[in-house]
Amino acid sequence: MEFLISIYNFLIGIMLPFLIVLTIVVFVHEMGHYLVGRWCGIRILTFSVGFGPEIAGFDDRHGTRWRLSAVPLGGYVKFYGDENAASAPDNAQVSAMNDADRSRSFPGANVWKRVATVAAGPIANFIFAIIVFAVMFNLYGKPIFDPVISQVMPGSAAEQAGMQAGDKVVAIDGQPVETFDDVKRYVEPRPEVNIVIQVSRDGRIFDLPIVPQRTETEDQFGNKIELGRIGAATDQTAGNYRQLELGPLQSLSEGVQSSWYIVTRSLGYIKNIIIGREKADQLGGPIKVAQISGQVATIGLGALLQLAAVLSVSIGLLNLFPIPVLDGGHLVFYAIEIVRGRPVGPKAQEFAYKIGMSLVLLLMVFATWNDVSSFFR
Repeated sequence: MEFLISIYNFLIGIMLPFLIVLTIVVFVHEMGHYLVGRWCGIRILTFSVGFGPEIAGFDDRHGTRWRLSAVPLGGYVKFYGDENAASAPDNAQVSAMNDADRSRSFPGANVWKRVATVAAGPIANFIFAIIVFAVMFNLYGKPIFDPVISQVMPGSAAEQAGMQAGDKVVAIDGQPVETFDDVKRYVEPRPEVNIVIQVSRDGRIFDLPIVPQRTETEDQFGNKIELGRIGAATDQTAGNYRQLELGPLQSLSEGVQSSWYIVTRSLGYIKNIIIGREKADQLGGPIKVAQISGQVATIGLGALLQLAAVLSVSIGLLNLFPIPVLDGGHLVFYAIEIVRGRPVGPKAQEFAYKIGMSLVLLLMVFATWNDVSSFFR
């Protein structure tokens, strides 16, 4: 009985939230491809959520097969003239088409139509995230703390730099600061990086060189992550805490800023891995996403939607990487085609797709290894 209860808790508490989040993100991404492809007059054969054998599906009046597949770890839109789910062109099929059919195929479409159709997937992910964040800001407002320091921790980087309680942070590395959250967002991704915090004290301005300390912290679920910390805090009194109500346009602006922050934070982390400043053990795969989905689901539907928004930005950004089989790789091919005036040769494309698929599989294996290793750590 205990075993059955454990299985039930796993399915309902972890797998169900994970599948909800992943299905939303995949559906949004593929719907971007689908809608723009349709608007461009390209015939669409299949819209699939998941890979592998079909569980359920139907054909619409346009001849598109909508299907739910057995392996819920992605999805695809297959266009007329595609050889596979990665949109590799079926050159033999396309060459045998008449002019009318070729114009409705994806490989035979105008290059700008192909660019728009491919780019629409990641763009849809970004738009979805912006809308979710904007709705949340509009419903719940935004908590605000002024960037005024109430406490400096003994022995911290802030104390060593000469920061004092009552200091107001006005800029970091020349960038203006308006809230204490701005300070956290700038400091956290920069452990062991030299920064200059400009503070106002008794009507005077001081420049304080500080090196944020690399600190391992835990979130409310016990997940460990390394962040930059200077050892300075604020409170409701010093920070003049208030809950700012936002109108539709302000909420939309905050949604854009929140999405952009995820993009810059992700790119910054990747850059730090490349230059050796960060470890790659924070890269998570499907197991980590499933674990976090289950944890976030205990907070509520709103938190789960925000996780979907965060994941949507990440998926959109990942798909723009210039790796063949990903959307970014296709866009690189089309850019070359625009410059050369003719498509990249079939053999070159086939070779590139094989390399791209190998890279994607290696990344998935590495991320999954990180997920498994995290349990032992």
